[in-house]
Amino acid sequence: MNHIEHNAQGHCFELRLEGHRCVLDYVLHNNVMTVTHTGVPSELGGRGLAAEITQFALDYAQSQDWKVIAQCSYVAAYIKKHPEYEVLLN
Repeated sequence: MNHIEHNAQGHCFELRLEGHRCVLDYVLHNNVMTVTHTGVPSELGGRGLAAEITQFALDYAQSQDWKVIAQCSYVAAYIKKHPEYEVLLN
């Protein structure tokens, strides 16, 4: 697994690799994390990095007792494929 950081001030989770930045952006309100965007540069596509950063973010949300709104279509699809995260949905 790659090194992913939670940038609380920037409201995102970041993964830096080969000079590129992968990101999962969110808005936090009343312990509800609304995921607004997941982005992986095309140069890094096909490596499962979006899944990796999404899993990390969902695990983090769970550890903080946050609920999740999957406004980002990628995260919504990820949760459908990984039903163990459905308990986080708000």
